Amino acid sequence: MANPYLTPTLPAALPDDPMHWADAWLRHATAEAVRRNPNAMTLATVDADGRPSSRVVLCKQFVANPGYIVFFTNYNSRKVSELRSDPRVSLCFHWDSLGRQIRVDGLAVLSPAEESDAYFASRHWGSQLGAWGSDQSAPIESRDVLLRQIRDRGRELGIGVSDDLQSLVEPSERALPRPPHWGGVRVWPDSVELWLEGEDRVHDRAVWTRTLDRQDDRSFRAGRWTGTRIQP
Repeated sequence: MANPYLTPTLPAALPDDPMHWADAWLRHATAEAVRRNPNAMTLATVDADGRPSSRVVLCKQFVANPGYIVFFTNYNSRKVSELRSDPRVSLCFHWDSLGRQIRVDGLAVLSPAEESDAYFASRHWGSQLGAWGSDQSAPIESRDVLLRQIRDRGRELGIGVSDDLQSLVEPSERALPRPPHWGGVRVWPDSVELWLEGEDRVHDRAVWTRTLDRQDDRSFRAGRWTGTRIQP
């Protein structure tokens, strides 16, 4: 049976909820391994003076209901500093080989601690150590200084690391706790656009919007989606 979410155009009667379509597109891109990181998405933030900045991050969770997207990062990074002052962010997934794109606008909040703990525990030990060892976005004199800093912080945590950072010296197995400055960010969309490439650049586009009412520091009460087809 054909996947109803993978049609060449959107249905004439637009779906009530775009998040299930977006989730299906992401799952398909991942299953097809259309590129090295099919879950890569561009994240745009703005600073206190309204100057935008963008970077690519990896979507680690796509929760269609109630509707939010999760990535993980250093909480002292530029991106988190900016979203703390202005939680409005934009995301964009684009899979050129599939002719599909998803644009998301919404509000960013930090993930619950248990969500961040669980994902950190699933990471390779080298990535765990890197989260402790790197002060993301802060200047540093050289790469050699960075590597020495990572090794030194590993020793402070009771981990011996080879000079090339490729192997543990001792102990052979050790679970690192999550750094307090590292964790997840949830993006709650209030606007989602689905884009399908069309012949002669007559693309198929539709945008959905909803209201978000803050419940607490981590979540929102989301209204119903309203969809509108828009011209390419």
